[in-house]
Amino acid sequence: MPSNEVMHKFGKGNLRSGSKNGPQVKNRKQAVAIMLSEKRNEGKHGGTYKSSIDTGPSKEFRKKKGIK
Repeated sequence: MPSNEVMHKFGKGNLRSGSKNGPQVKNRKQAVAIMLSEKRNEGKHGGTYKSSIDTGPSKEFRKKKGIK
């Protein structure tokens, strides 16, 4: 669902959290969170977590400290 469609539904009061029978979304931040979640599920938004390979000391820090 495109972002403008989500915000249009929010403005009209038709946006619901969860399923069609879920509670009505009354907070703009919650509407944005729903929009980003849907984009992430479609694979169009980069909201993924860093892998454990990317974490840890940088190359420069390891070189200074003599860590392999």
